Amino acid sequence: MTFKPDHEIYKRRFSRNLGVGVVLGCFVALVFALTVVKVTNGDMMHANDAPGLLGSTQPIVPKP
Repeated sequence: MTFKPDHEIYKRRFSRNLGVGVVLGCFVALVFALTVVKVTNGDMMHANDAPGLLGSTQPIVPKP
C-alpha cells in the first residue's frame, strides 16, 4: 500500500499557514515582552488619579 504524493495546493496551504503562525507567534512574543518591560519598570497606568476614589493611586491628604 503506497500513499499518493501530496497535491501542490496542500504544499502551498501549509507554507501559508506556517507563515501566518510565525507572524502570530512574533506578535504574541512582542506583546509579552512589552508587558514584562512595563511590569518590571513599575510604570503604573493612572486611569483614575482622583484622590480617595476606588483604585486611586494618590493618597488622601487631610487639610490642616
